[in-house]
Amino acid sequence: MSLIKRNENWLPSVFDDMFKTDWLGGTTNVNNIGTRIPAVNIQESDEGFKVEVAAPGKSKEDFDIELNNDVLTISAEEKSSKEETDKDGKYTRREFSYSTFKRAFSLPDSVDSSKISASYNNGVLDILLPKKEEAKVPAKRAIEIS
Repeated sequence: MSLIKRNENWLPSVFDDMFKTDWLGGTTNVNNIGTRIPAVNIQESDEGFKVEVAAPGKSKEDFDIELNNDVLTISAEEKSSKEETDKDGKYTRREFSYSTFKRAFSLPDSVDSSKISASYNNGVLDILLPKKEEAKVPAKRAIEIS
């Protein structure tokens, strides 16, 4: 058994160790400043790739999707503020929040970058990355024996 040195305020550290650790050896979706990075699913089919980004509570205007040198970058930024003032116009409470994320993916040569499309519905950003015609798997056909 090894001892782990903790600072005096050990309780938050214990919870951070427990909840910010991916027990299966991967990475978590919480970065080092506590900002949530949306989960991403990537599915491949014969026709292309589908990227699903889970980002509930946003609108399509919050997202920026860019393609530069075969690198697809998805980012979002959201700012909000709330103020309460008394009758003299003095602040009694002022709150604001700011959240941002950025994910980047290198695209394979098989993607037809001129036909990439995106949509946002029910908290999920869908990006379709169609394959080039020459990269698509030809349909299976039977060979007649003569």
